[in-house]
Amino acid sequence: MAVPLSLAVGDYDRTRAIFDGRAEIEGCDLTAVMLEPEEAFHRAFKFQEFDVTEMSLSSHIVNTARGEAHYIGIPAFVSRLFRHSGIYIRTDRGIKRPEDLKGKTIGLPEYQITANVWIRGMLKDQHGVAPRDIRWRRGGVEEPGRDERTPIKLPPDIDLQNIPADRTLSQMLESGELDGMISARAPSCLLRGAPNVARLFPDYPVAEEAYFQKTKIFPIMHLIGIRRSLVEKNPWLAVSVFKAFVKAKQICMKEFEQIGHLATSLPWSVYEYERLKRVMGEDFWSYGLEANRHVLETLAGYSFDQDLSARKLPPEEMFARSTHELSKI
Repeated sequence: MAVPLSLAVGDYDRTRAIFDGRAEIEGCDLTAVMLEPEEAFHRAFKFQEFDVTEMSLSSHIVNTARGEAHYIGIPAFVSRLFRHSGIYIRTDRGIKRPEDLKGKTIGLPEYQITANVWIRGMLKDQHGVAPRDIRWRRGGVEEPGRDERTPIKLPPDIDLQNIPADRTLSQMLESGELDGMISARAPSCLLRGAPNVARLFPDYPVAEEAYFQKTKIFPIMHLIGIRRSLVEKNPWLAVSVFKAFVKAKQICMKEFEQIGHLATSLPWSVYEYERLKRVMGEDFWSYGLEANRHVLETLAGYSFDQDLSARKLPPEEMFARSTHELSKI
């Protein structure tokens, strides 16, 4: 009898085959729900509503290091993104380069979100700007009252304070109450063309490609988690779920190659796909533990260095053991 399974994940090209049935989860009767990542994370970390869910890698590291994780991970990284694009500044504060962020007041939606852990790590490693060099102000980007999805406790020398309960980061950036902000999502004030608001890296693809050439890091944002109790009851489940996500990604990448009929609405997407393979490697959006060990160890180190994780978590502890290596023919 098939195991009933609920799934929450974003509507990505690399997950679409799971929703339409081309990539089935063996032995399971699936109910799949498309959710925005923030909603999936909120419902997973606070209420454990879904059997399988997209999760923040940063929050997963924090909870796993504490021994409080309700989900065990599989190394299917459905969201990856370079984050130079996620640093927003006031252009009237003398901020011309990352080093100029020292001493500034910077907003963020949550201290622990993966994008912000990567940004702070990059600022420290590449530009010598430590988290303690900045005054952090936390709140919703567009809706007031946002807080951390899972509790964190930072040392007193990290200046992290909540913004007023009736304000948003976008409002405060536009009004000049903040010098800048870091966020996975662009604030509406930037998108509306508000004066004196811009990205720190206007030509961010160039900066991000240079970062990759230097570090060989394509930052991982989200993984897939399975309810730990389900895996304990059905040890085969982790690999079945992992295989489905691997197949869905393979279908996606195969579609990218088709020049006779484009899988996307971007006219030169096939050319860009081929260019990316030359620049970043044939399997640039890789799944699996070993293929991503360097990236995972870097983020785990950032989490510990930024006082989020109780210890530097080895990548092996992030994922179900059976997914560390799949069988080969």
